[in-house]
Amino acid sequence: MSMGAYDEDEHERREQQSSRVDADFDDERTIYQGEVEYDAGSSAEELLDQFEEIKSS
Repeated sequence: MSMGAYDEDEHERREQQSSRVDADFDDERTIYQGEVEYDAGSSAEELLDQFEEIKSS
């Protein structure tokens, strides 16, 4: 069989493999501690101007 030729067995194997659900993972939620800061001081116009400047570079 040449490279790139259609292989029905391989197609079936991949189809079965992709249809399985992996339920062996840990279902506990991770708790993160810390702070998140963001600067919402820019107006929408300033952000659009900055975006246009970046896009044109």
